[in-house]
Amino acid sequence: MKIGCPKEIKPQEFRVGMTPNAAREATVHGHQVLIETGAGAGAGFENADYEAAGAQILETAEEIFATADMIVKVKEPQPVERKMLREGQLLFTYLHLAPDPEQTHDLIASGATCIAYETVTDDRGGLPLLAPMSEVAGRLAPQVGAWTLQKANGGRGVLMGGVPGVGPARVMVIGGGVVGTHAAKIAAGMGADVTVLDRSLARLRYLDDVFGGTFKTSYASAGNTAELAEQADLIIGAVLIPGAAAPKLISRAQLSDLKPGAALVDVAIDQGGCFETSRATTHQDPIYDVDGIMHYCVANMPGAVARTSTIALGNATMPFMLALADKGWRQACLDDPHLMNGLNVHAGQLTYYAVGKALGIDVVSPSIAVKE
Repeated sequence: MKIGCPKEIKPQEFRVGMTPNAAREATVHGHQVLIETGAGAGAGFENADYEAAGAQILETAEEIFATADMIVKVKEPQPVERKMLREGQLLFTYLHLAPDPEQTHDLIASGATCIAYETVTDDRGGLPLLAPMSEVAGRLAPQVGAWTLQKANGGRGVLMGGVPGVGPARVMVIGGGVVGTHAAKIAAGMGADVTVLDRSLARLRYLDDVFGGTFKTSYASAGNTAELAEQADLIIGAVLIPGAAAPKLISRAQLSDLKPGAALVDVAIDQGGCFETSRATTHQDPIYDVDGIMHYCVANMPGAVARTSTIALGNATMPFMLALADKGWRQACLDDPHLMNGLNVHAGQLTYYAVGKALGIDVVSPSIAVKE
């Protein structure tokens, strides 16, 4: 199979869909790997690294899209890229369709088969291709939150760990999944006073058992959420409903109850955000102020640490990419129901229920689509 990896064109996106190691694995399996020139530069991979791994360097994205059977990317295809997709082509990347009707309609119209990293599952109920980026975003959240809290950036002027005689910042993490757990670990490591909220008592028990002395846990009722938010210097939104738009957990009206200069870091912004006042920002202009509350809502946080993110994502996607290339997407999905869950669009039909529900579009079962 011809596997193509174009350069990411979303602003401030430095990751790349394939590492040289992934390219090497694919060529060992007998596939032809096509990389757009400079695709890996933002993550510190040169053209020569890919050529040494057996890949072929092409000059333009147009050549990649025209030649490849499977396109491997990081971010959702931008409008110019969506126009280049063709019927029968396979796209393997993050899609985040639920809050993005325009992209969804374009992908349906393209006739391509689109498998989304973020909806592939595993046998533990996890999301193995989202997890590495969730780990990166989670660990990054207290780092950018601490920066947002600095007075020069509009924040309260509070130091995360405090100093002797002065208490630490109070950090509230909403959601105790992968993002929330990593965010809480790092925030606590910075010396902050951290509380994690979740609606799963089983998850709260797990966090309490494993991290008991490191951070506190609380049940995420509306009352608890509002009460803790009023006391917090930094609130990290780390809530995910697989494939669907994130729920709004702090309303605009509640901002007046927060401490002036408090910081909100919305890691769920890719899925529409979990604060009512969230809107996507970029690494160039990451924060904005609403009613005296600083918002950090960068839509691709892991892009800030592109090398770490690219290698972590490549480790996770490689076995799935090889299965798709070795067997073809149909057989790979039939053999692996977890990969089948990644199928979002096929041949002009939407095949993921949560996206259909969010956007009001009819959905065909992926198990039926695979056989068509």
